[in-house]
Amino acid sequence: MADERSQAERWISFAAGIITPVTLLSALLFYFGYVSSRSQYEYFGIDVDTIGLSTQDYVMRSPQPLLVPLLVITLLAVAALLLHNAIHPTPVAVRRAARVAVLILVVGVAGLLAYPLIGQLPYYALIVPAVIGFAAAALAYLTYLRRKADPTLGPQRVLIALLAVATVTCAFWATATTAQYSGRGLARADARHLNRFPVVILDTKEKLALRSPGIEETTLRAGTGQTFNYRYRGLRLLVVGQNRLFLVPQTWSPSNTTVVIPLDDSIRVQFQFQNDPP
Repeated sequence: MADERSQAERWISFAAGIITPVTLLSALLFYFGYVSSRSQYEYFGIDVDTIGLSTQDYVMRSPQPLLVPLLVITLLAVAALLLHNAIHPTPVAVRRAARVAVLILVVGVAGLLAYPLIGQLPYYALIVPAVIGFAAAALAYLTYLRRKADPTLGPQRVLIALLAVATVTCAFWATATTAQYSGRGLARADARHLNRFPVVILDTKEKLALRSPGIEETTLRAGTGQTFNYRYRGLRLLVVGQNRLFLVPQTWSPSNTTVVIPLDDSIRVQFQFQNDPP
């Protein structure tokens, strides 16, 4: 009985060791996908929470904003390993480099504390975490080298752990900022090429009184069984939400608005073929 209990505990521990990283990874993918999508749809005047995207939708949208940060972090890690294997610094050089790293870290922290004054500068949310993160990582590495060269300094694990936490936090901050920039970039690319979205012909029972340029309104002829009175052309499908369509004019203008249409029997939607013969 004791052997069976011990085996069960090992299996539970093994499963927990797999589930925990997967859960953490899924949470990170969801978060960065959400940040990117929120920035993307804000450009069109939409709060992403009103769309009703699922967790899977956000996870599927996360690779786009994460490609550049993951590539940069990987290349920096490779460069750091190559540098570690190539150099043989003296204790004097390590101390001097540590002073420089501390100075850069102080500059980064000063920039963080000065957020009320300089927080609106372009790329502030990317530069400040990059400076603090690089300085903290370099200082942790130099602390390790000093401890290795001079064992009399005593254990430096707490300091290195705190610097590692600062580095990871700054990496998270910079990645979230990159996801935000990526979402806004996607939105601007979409706005320049709205012709890539599906063409929508919308029939409604009531007049919508749309005022965005390029939208054509036609009154449909009354007939037997005809329940729709108005037809709208010049619309493109931006995204399908939870029981709703989000439509935008086919030509971008600063006066445009996003039309939210419920998916029910009050509308009739047609999607037009592309003008590209087979």
